[in-house]
Amino acid sequence: MNRRAFLEISASAAAAATFVPFASAAPKRPLRKAIMYSTIGVKGTVLEKFQAMKAAGFEGVEPMGAMNRDEVIAAFKATGLKAASVCDHIHWVKPLSAPDEATRKLGLDGLLHSLHDAHAYGATSVLLVPGVARDGVSYQQCFERSIVEIKKAIPLAKELGVKIAIENVGNDFILTPEQAVEYLDAINSEWVGWHFDIGNVGRRGPVAEKWIQVIGTRILRLHIKDYAAQPADPAVKGAAVRPKLLEGGTHWPAVMAALDKVGYTGWAITEQPGNQAADVETARDMIQRMDRMFAL
Repeated sequence: MNRRAFLEISASAAAAATFVPFASAAPKRPLRKAIMYSTIGVKGTVLEKFQAMKAAGFEGVEPMGAMNRDEVIAAFKATGLKAASVCDHIHWVKPLSAPDEATRKLGLDGLLHSLHDAHAYGATSVLLVPGVARDGVSYQQCFERSIVEIKKAIPLAKELGVKIAIENVGNDFILTPEQAVEYLDAINSEWVGWHFDIGNVGRRGPVAEKWIQVIGTRILRLHIKDYAAQPADPAVKGAAVRPKLLEGGTHWPAVMAALDKVGYTGWAITEQPGNQAADVETARDMIQRMDRMFAL
């Protein structure tokens, strides 16, 4: 070996020695990628949908409550995917804020059923829309009625080891992170926390990073989706109202920094439209976008 070749190899080795420790020291966010079952656009059985999401690179799925429990369990076992959460299946149509007791009872039964589903799947939380403050139901009525019903479910949540995670949605209820904290404080249970939907805050109020900072460690799960910075043109029929991840108005670097600051770890569940997970390739594109987002 001549002197020039020796020096080139030595320089390469030194560069590698410098690069490797730096790369291994780079922080890796402990976020696990999952998808909400109802947003899987693949046609087929539960197993076929799970298989497609596994092939795309997802680690978990968030089933809906009241699915065929045996079929879902079999799909989890066959694919090795994990249950990231369970989404209550009835909270919109039978809200816990309803004026009549019979409807609230059906809503509570749905929550209890979803808690049992989560336990069967190995999930540790159930997503709950707590109520709807419109159509004759005031904000305060929604607040008070829903808390009464949620407290009835807490003993079962504790028994099963499954937490109830309140989601911020377009229900005209809990419009600021401070209201979210007030609501959780009023429930006053370690078995009730928050399922923070990043895209849902969008144009409605404080930015997502502010919500994360205020709610902090009471965030149990994340829904990952973007929002359109400008309202969709109502004259355009069928227009996509939910842009692809990283193409909307969310300030993702600030969101990631806020999650780091509050120490969030665990599941990040995408809830983008089904046409963005219509097959393995489109779902894989979503995975790649999540990877880029989590690296910001």
